[in-house]
Amino acid sequence: MRRWGRGISPPHEREDLVPQLERAGLQMEEMEHNMKALTDELQDVKVERGVFREKTYRLNVELNHVLGNREARIIDVDALCMENRFIESNKMETASKYSFRGLRDLTHLSLANNNIKALPRDVFNDLDSLIELDLRGNAFECDCRAKWLMTWLKNTNATVSDVVCAGPEDMKDKRLNDMTSLHNECVSTDFVLHQSLASESLSVDTFSYKNDVYVTIAAPSAESCMVFQWDHIEMNFRTYDNITGQSIVGCKSVVIQDQVFVIVAQLFGGSHIYKFDEDQSSFSRFQDIEVSKISKPNDIEAFQVGSDWFFVIADSSKAGLSTLYKWNDKGFYSYQSLHEWYRDTDAEFLDLDGKAHLILASRSQVPVIYQWSRSNQKFVLQGEIPHMEDVVAVKHFRIKEELYLAMTRYIGDSKILRWGTKQFTEIQALPSRGSMILQPFFFKERYYMALGSDYTFSQIYKWDDENKLFDRFKDVYIQAPRSFTVVSTDRRDFIFTSSFKGNTQIFEHIMIDLSL
Repeated sequence: MRRWGRGISPPHEREDLVPQLERAGLQMEEMEHNMKALTDELQDVKVERGVFREKTYRLNVELNHVLGNREARIIDVDALCMENRFIESNKMETASKYSFRGLRDLTHLSLANNNIKALPRDVFNDLDSLIELDLRGNAFECDCRAKWLMTWLKNTNATVSDVVCAGPEDMKDKRLNDMTSLHNECVSTDFVLHQSLASESLSVDTFSYKNDVYVTIAAPSAESCMVFQWDHIEMNFRTYDNITGQSIVGCKSVVIQDQVFVIVAQLFGGSHIYKFDEDQSSFSRFQDIEVSKISKPNDIEAFQVGSDWFFVIADSSKAGLSTLYKWNDKGFYSYQSLHEWYRDTDAEFLDLDGKAHLILASRSQVPVIYQWSRSNQKFVLQGEIPHMEDVVAVKHFRIKEELYLAMTRYIGDSKILRWGTKQFTEIQALPSRGSMILQPFFFKERYYMALGSDYTFSQIYKWDDENKLFDRFKDVYIQAPRSFTVVSTDRRDFIFTSSFKGNTQIFEHIMIDLSL
């Protein structure tokens, strides 16, 4: 029998090893191929990760630059063309209004975990494709600046994270997403100069006639009563007519049915009444006022009692006699003498508890109150307003059915009084020095008080409905102001300010949206 040496396999076993080695070689080749493929893939991932990091860095740099609205420079367009924006944890407090302008393909935007307190209005307007917006982790102030965002959250189709308020204190930790309104009105007002008329003046009055608005201005230095008309095309007040006279101190308009009259009070040469002649488009003298009745006119007040028209002239001369005139379909005639020898400076007609009253202010005594007597068809002295010495003018106004008086004092404090059950009671004192007019007026349910001064800036106060007092609102410089007159036309509101030593200025009352 043949014997095989140690370590030598039989022939049949060696034959079995050949296919095993071939299979192992193939597996090795496959493993080497797979290893190379994985190595290449890993390298590609590393390259892509580097590119993504670079793009992310460039994106943050460029968007932070744009959002910060810093100095002009070339913007990296490639960085800004990415589909997704993740601008997180950058300590950003706000953004430019044009931060996302033109990015209509942007689908996802994250401004989370910054320090954003407010965003400019309509900053998201161009984001037509926006699907998701993340605003978490910011410090939004839910005041007027957030009003537009509150509205946008209600209307957008994008999914938006919770917008939690960090302030004001009463809004803290509330979700802006849930709100339908803010506590603040988010609208303020201002008075801006609209037009300046190169003439001094003492008083301004206004009237409407056949859809046109007119203004009469007493200009003693120009010896005229200037009539202006609102120009609907030029949007300015233009000269319409000029009534000449001597030392004109007052031009008061009265419209009775289809007739327009202007009462022109003069210091010299008597006072007169002018009537509008439509054929001539001008005013012509209609009637003279008795010189013996009026010596030194200081104020004219026109009003109706029932269906009857009256006007009263307050006479400030030492021998003055304030006089009431009545219309009798042909002219005005002297109807009643009032308050002799008291140097009256102002007359104010008002409805008090459903009855017609007339208040006369005087430099020689406290203001007195007359009440219309239906039985004898005259004004009857009813009483006085105590502790109100040195009042040069009285104006009445109403706020939510409450009746108030504005009492102007040249020396000392001017006063605001409120009517109670039987008397007027002081509610506020306004420091005034050299004031000849304290004029209440209102626009769009906003109530103001203009306090003129001959020595310093005039002040406009605004009514605080919560505290029921006037707060200081704005200072305006007018030389020796004598009147503040409201004129409204073409849905615009103006205040005419007459000046004894400077131009007559016209300020426009404008609304300011604080949410912009």
